[in-house]
Amino acid sequence: MTDKEKCHKQKILIADDSEMNRFILAAMLEEEYTVIEAKNGLEAVAALQDMEAGVDLVLLDIVAPEMNGFQVLTAVKQHRWGEQVPIIVIWAENSPVCVERAYELGASDYIRRPFEAEAVRRRVADTLRLRAKQKQLVQLIADQIYEKEKTSNLMVGILSHIVELQYGESDLHLMHIQTITEMLLKRLVEKTDRYALSQADISIISAASVLHDIGKISVPGEILNKPGKLTPEEFEQIKSHAAAGARLLRRLPLYQDEPLIQTACEICHWHHERYDGGGYPDGLIGEKIPIAAQAAAIADVYVALIGERVYKKAFSHETALRMIQNGECGQFNPLLLECLNDISGTLRQEWKVDLLGREFRWKLENTVAELLRDNGLSASKRIIRLMEEERDKKRFFDSLTKEVQFEYTVTPSMICFSDWGAAYLGLDKVVMDPAGNKLFRDLLGEENLHQLSRAVRQTAPQHPDVQHNCQIRMKGELRWCRVICRTLWSKEEPSQFLGAIGKLLDINEEYTKMLQWQYRASCDMLTGLLNKAAVREKVQQRLLQYPDQRFVMLMADVDRFKEINDTRGHTFGDRVLKYIAKRLKQRIRGSDIAARAGGDEFLIFVQYDENPDAIVKRVFADLPREYEGHPVSVSMGAVTTIGAGRQYEVLFHRADQALYAAKNAGRGRFCFYDDSMRGLLSPRAGADRKRAFICAEAEEEDEQ
Repeated sequence: MTDKEKCHKQKILIADDSEMNRFILAAMLEEEYTVIEAKNGLEAVAALQDMEAGVDLVLLDIVAPEMNGFQVLTAVKQHRWGEQVPIIVIWAENSPVCVERAYELGASDYIRRPFEAEAVRRRVADTLRLRAKQKQLVQLIADQIYEKEKTSNLMVGILSHIVELQYGESDLHLMHIQTITEMLLKRLVEKTDRYALSQADISIISAASVLHDIGKISVPGEILNKPGKLTPEEFEQIKSHAAAGARLLRRLPLYQDEPLIQTACEICHWHHERYDGGGYPDGLIGEKIPIAAQAAAIADVYVALIGERVYKKAFSHETALRMIQNGECGQFNPLLLECLNDISGTLRQEWKVDLLGREFRWKLENTVAELLRDNGLSASKRIIRLMEEERDKKRFFDSLTKEVQFEYTVTPSMICFSDWGAAYLGLDKVVMDPAGNKLFRDLLGEENLHQLSRAVRQTAPQHPDVQHNCQIRMKGELRWCRVICRTLWSKEEPSQFLGAIGKLLDINEEYTKMLQWQYRASCDMLTGLLNKAAVREKVQQRLLQYPDQRFVMLMADVDRFKEINDTRGHTFGDRVLKYIAKRLKQRIRGSDIAARAGGDEFLIFVQYDENPDAIVKRVFADLPREYEGHPVSVSMGAVTTIGAGRQYEVLFHRADQALYAAKNAGRGRFCFYDDSMRGLLSPRAGADRKRAFICAEAEEEDEQ
């Protein structure tokens, strides 16, 4: 099989704690598929979280350590991964209840052990084929809906634009009303579930809102565009447009059952009603006014206030909000007024973006004329003008993205933020000398600044990209963020560092979840201490990180713990272990390491300067002597890196030997390791421990 064919093979994740089962399934499938493996539920979830893994199907064993199959299915359902990746569960027993539960949690199919090769291959192939057809169907429907929506929006826009021309308004008036109506309703459903609006409902209402004034086509243009005060008769004609628009839509020969037409009728008829009954044409009160009309009414009033009309000048954003909130334009739904206040910052930005969009469209329409007119411009002026236009475009697109974007230059030393980013961080758009700016340093943090600077210094023109996760204090709260940037270099040789561009992403929620998963994977669930695998990794890191420091490893074991379980029960025994763990966590320093090494054994790893005796005595003295009236005896063994080297396995087993020397000497005491204990091993040690002991002995002999 060629490399190209391998790249196009679908990928299957086999999640089973049995290495033999994984081997059997892989052998059945690896000829047609790329197979990756996970030995427990946590690894399976991690693989599904990694989008780059590109898993196409999962074979999931229900019975698994750390995180069983049902828990994995629950996590998949919560994150909606099952919509993209089908899961076939593996079950050894014929249990209809368990199979039904797996289906309820989103499983696509199930297979039983022992495996039959042809059945497994057929189930996998059929499931993948079904999911592929389902994706094609979803894409086909999505394309059809998109084309329908695009056509509908186009026709609505054309019709509304014709009406707007009747009384001299621009199409931006409609764009603003549609956008603001959508923003209000999205905020409304975030604040309350009173109105039960789906995303589809909000899309229909916002699209229909552009037809709110279609009835004005029946009002004479000289009245609509009259700059002076209207007579009572003229005002009545203006007011008639609401009912006229609804009648116009209801007389359409077709589409009366379409939600867009029904919603547009409501908005046309009642967008001038007010919450206290002071509106027209029917004087409806409160929730008798459809929510679609209520939202469109606020959008219409805001746009009317902030825009220039023949009879009035434009009001500022702040003045318009104040007038609406104070009831100067009639009374509105208090909850919608809260939503208006909540989106006011975004509203101001949206207005700016649309104005820039108008300028952008105007430029497109006049491109040819400008080119002809500028034919005599010098090359340098043309370049400058093009650069300015590109800067305007960048500013426009930056305003649409809710991201903290930045650009750093070495000469002069400054960092420039996007408009939204500066407001979000509470900084100036341009920060001169960021290394010396207190506000910037406080926000980023000294350690983060040092680490990011070091990462940037390690880049080169061939490898310019940097990614760094850190905690940044934003609006008084520490949040996890990801800094992604690309360093910029001069073209001449040798290349000179010029600066960097990049963005800062808020990843607090996803990163916190990842840390929680890591904690669960490394934590002993009974005591809350590190588990055996995690403490091994952490001790090895500490030894490598601080090669010149001295450490002592302590192994503590509860004497006659089996008798405690036999006489007082396992629940009481668990409470004893949790109490010992609690005492250890309270007594050790923040830099020390404590773990449950297995059963009733605990491991403590401590740094010391001169004499380890005082530390060992202090730890031993802090261990409990009784719990709930029951005597508790603990033996402890200790070994230093001076006496046993810096290999984890050697340290672990020398501390273990010292522990059992203490037990042989009468229990309830501690011993430091010496050569007289060489070869000593607990009679309780299993085969794995004995093999590890032999390996540790061999490693120590090799070092000597």
